[in-house]
Amino acid sequence: MPFKVKPYVSEVTHFIQDLKHSDPQLEAKQKEGRAQLWDKPQNTELTKAFKAGRVPQKAYVYGSH
Repeated sequence: MPFKVKPYVSEVTHFIQDLKHSDPQLEAKQKEGRAQLWDKPQNTELTKAFKAGRVPQKAYVYGSH
């Protein structure tokens, strides 16, 4: 007779599942918020200029006069 193990689900997982169940629009709101804060178009020319203008840092920055 095989021994069946009940899959473990943590309290945090239960909380997140209940939260998503209570607010079906939650994931859409999260994606919208991420798009506002992080998903911005990148200016490649500006990035190249920043990298070209970098000054090499000394090996020990504290007290190297």
